[in-house]
Amino acid sequence: MMKLNGLHHPWRFRLVVGLLAVMAGAIGWRIIDLHVIDREFLKGQGDARSVRTIPIAAHRGLITDRNGEPLAVSTPVTTLWINPKELSGARDKWALLADLVGQSREDLAKRLEQNANREFLYLARGMMPEQGEAVMEQVKLQKIPGVYDIEEFRRFYPAGEVAAQVVGFTDIDDRGREGVELAFNDWLAGVPGKRQVLKDRRGRVIKDVQVAKNAKPGNSVALSIDLRLQYLANRELRNALTQFGAASGSLTMVDVKTGEILAMVNQPTYNPNNRRNLNPANMRNRAMIDVFEPGSTMKPLSMSAALESGRWKPSDKVNVYPGYLQIGRYTIKDVARSQEPLDLTGILIKSSNVGMSKIAFDIGGEAIYNTMRQFGLGQDTGLGFPGERVGNLPNYRKWNPAETATLSYGYGLSITAIQLAHAYSTLANNGSFIPLSLTRVDRAPQGDQVVPEHVAKTLQGMLQQVVEAPSGAFRAQVPGYHVAGKSGTARKASVGTKGYTQNAYRSLFAGFGPTTNPRIAMVVVIDEPSKGGYYGGVVSAPVFSRVMSGALRLMNVPPDNLAPLSEQGQANANERPGKGERG
Repeated sequence: MMKLNGLHHPWRFRLVVGLLAVMAGAIGWRIIDLHVIDREFLKGQGDARSVRTIPIAAHRGLITDRNGEPLAVSTPVTTLWINPKELSGARDKWALLADLVGQSREDLAKRLEQNANREFLYLARGMMPEQGEAVMEQVKLQKIPGVYDIEEFRRFYPAGEVAAQVVGFTDIDDRGREGVELAFNDWLAGVPGKRQVLKDRRGRVIKDVQVAKNAKPGNSVALSIDLRLQYLANRELRNALTQFGAASGSLTMVDVKTGEILAMVNQPTYNPNNRRNLNPANMRNRAMIDVFEPGSTMKPLSMSAALESGRWKPSDKVNVYPGYLQIGRYTIKDVARSQEPLDLTGILIKSSNVGMSKIAFDIGGEAIYNTMRQFGLGQDTGLGFPGERVGNLPNYRKWNPAETATLSYGYGLSITAIQLAHAYSTLANNGSFIPLSLTRVDRAPQGDQVVPEHVAKTLQGMLQQVVEAPSGAFRAQVPGYHVAGKSGTARKASVGTKGYTQNAYRSLFAGFGPTTNPRIAMVVVIDEPSKGGYYGGVVSAPVFSRVMSGALRLMNVPPDNLAPLSEQGQANANERPGKGERG
């Protein structure tokens, strides 16, 4: 019967055979198409399910001092991450995993429960490679699923707290957050590479395929800072704060010839390698961020305006008796009163506000403003340091006597320590204004002559007498060298109200040396000394002396004052009370 039906309907048999042949041909063609003609499609689909790209960490560039001493280096660390989806099926391993990485069992369990649907979660970052390797060995031994490790880099700061506010630091993702690390972040940051790997369906790496892109390390930065001078300045500033019970302080040192910042220290400071208990106030680079009224350290700049005007000579005298001057409802007073008229050098030695005011009345407030402006006050230094402030140098349409007088002896304006150091370095450089630099300079730039050379040299000699005169700022003297400078003692303005805070002072000393061929300009600022005195000539001048002495010797600057002093004369100098030039 079957045979008869097959013979009776041969077209059905041929149809079925034909359809099977067509289907077989279509399948064969599709196989050939996918494997030969369009093979990239299958490869792409396979890769999409198994090939992954893993970043290759790139370390940041090195930060060094001017002599190549490291200030910031990148060290390899191990970071552990987990796949909560994989770990969700091994709750019995959670407590063991928490113990391995030193975390709270309850906290880890809570994190895993809250992120149960995620495939990536950091477990521990920045572990020492040996520690991370030990943990991963235990993970494999205990068969804990979903735990993986990657290599990263962490910043380490060999100088620690000594250069903390200058160098700054990076965050956990190795991005600059403060100081030079932030200012030069794009230059220092490396470019991560890429590595292709094969993973199974659980996300485990089963094969390294290839390096798709090599990591490019960041560029290095050589700062102008000399770490030897930085250590010296930091030690002396810290000791001074302890001795005088001060709240804070800063010291800035500038190379007169090149404009390089050789040292910049602040107290109190912090350890950038351990920021767990960091006080945010200690992160401030006070030398660039804190603004203040500079007091009597401005008198040499005002005197420069007087000499440049041609109306005054160093030998001209001013009657300062009886030691005070009434201007409307304001009274200008001298700390060290003089019965006799004072020449211009004497005004600086005695730090006479009355004498300086009378000179300012003669030349006018506009002349003093222009001179201070030429010295860079009230302007950006161009360093590009994060958070740096420019201060305020007021300019009035009409200068009344009170505004003229106060500006001439350093009140009514606000500046930073670095601006003050820049002004004195210009004075020391014979009136040539050279841009400041926080990076090493291989060739000194061309300066702008903002003050006539003869005026600058005259003031250098006058400021040398301020330090070397019997009643001057003798505590700033440096054995073996002639140095020049001026102290300042400024009352601190009240916060939120007009006027000044009682018994709150800022003690300053600004100077340079050696006078015969100035090489270093330095500014010392000590905030709110509470014991042992508060005058700049008493508090800040000795710091200037000790740091300048060490710095000149470390830099092999030849002495220019080798005349011997008798032991008795030296003893008398050390015993003299702090009268006369106090600022």
